[in-house]
Amino acid sequence: MSHSSAVASEATYFDLHTQGLGYLNRIREVTPSRGKAFLACTIAALNGPTEAPEYRYFDVTVCGAEAQQLVNRYAEAVDQGHKVLMGFRLGDLWTDLFRYSRGDKAGKTGVSLKARLLFISWIKVDGQLVYQARPKAEPEAGATKQAANAPATA
Repeated sequence: MSHSSAVASEATYFDLHTQGLGYLNRIREVTPSRGKAFLACTIAALNGPTEAPEYRYFDVTVCGAEAQQLVNRYAEAVDQGHKVLMGFRLGDLWTDLFRYSRGDKAGKTGVSLKARLLFISWIKVDGQLVYQARPKAEPEAGATKQAANAPATA
């Protein structure tokens, strides 16, 4: 019985990450009625052919001290109208329904893509590279990959 209760207390997760590049927009501090304030922004991610890309907008919560520091560092550039392009990794993607309150779509239902901004790999401001993440150290020889522990499928 003690073995099964110990195993049950260990939480394991399957990660779903979205990786891409996009423009940083709408950086803001969100203060919910309950809970702690958090840093949020919108990423206009590029999608499709390079000659005529489309945008997918992600409303993200900025997670981790490094990502928060980087978003805050380039907030002024965004506010001044500079184009801040970045490589990113998102996690925990979900959708949120909302109702438009004004404009041509007033009263209609919309869908917002939400996620957590986990990692920023590089940043360019007006085409100039201003930040490049350091490569992660290789895992130790005894380390195992998370996928190795995933259940086998038939």
